[in-house]
Amino acid sequence: MPIRRILAAVIATAALAGLGLTGAATATATAAQGASSYVTPSQCREGGGEPRIDLPGNPCVGGRYDGQAVD
Repeated sequence: MPIRRILAAVIATAALAGLGLTGAATATATAAQGASSYVTPSQCREGGGEPRIDLPGNPCVGGRYDGQAVD
């Protein structure tokens, strides 16, 4: 009986470690895809937003490019 419990604990630990690695890989991939980029004022407007160059960071407010810097 104790061997079965130990084996079950080892398998559970390995499974949780595998999930942790998968989660870390997903977070890294998401961060790489979500990297900030610049959009032009016309791209911001075409995407349904409004370029707000009067705000810090010159963001595009609203629409597809919401929060991205306007260049």
